[in-house]
Amino acid sequence: MELKVKYVSDKIGTEIPAPAYATDGAAGMDLRNASGGDIVIHAGERLNVPTGIAIELPSAEYGAFVFARSGLASKKGIALSNGVGVIDSDYRGEILCAMVNLSDEDYTIEAGERIAQLVILPVVRPVLKVCKELGETERADGGFGSTGRV
Repeated sequence: MELKVKYVSDKIGTEIPAPAYATDGAAGMDLRNASGGDIVIHAGERLNVPTGIAIELPSAEYGAFVFARSGLASKKGIALSNGVGVIDSDYRGEILCAMVNLSDEDYTIEAGERIAQLVILPVVRPVLKVCKELGETERADGGFGSTGRV
């Protein structure tokens, strides 16, 4: 699969590394702060951080998904305010990361810092079939916690 990438910022590929996979086994490529400088995200604050890139997915059979960086989220409390960002195949604008500081301390996102991961996944768009009954299962409608703690 080919993913077309447009550099919206002239700093990408020069001052700021282009999106890349950190290891051979990485599922997501790193996205970076391409705002042109450091950004302070205050405790409890939400803000959009530009990545300096736009993409073109080949078809509606693919979606791009922006996930938090686990180290940044678990160690510093910096995550994505929308949980996971969804980039539809027909979107051509710059990818922005909706960041949130869940900690009680301000955090400085440095220029060029890795802030999120971009994962490309297949998308299935089912035909909906309205029905009055669903198939039986052992779990049935048991929801949160219904399968126990262990």
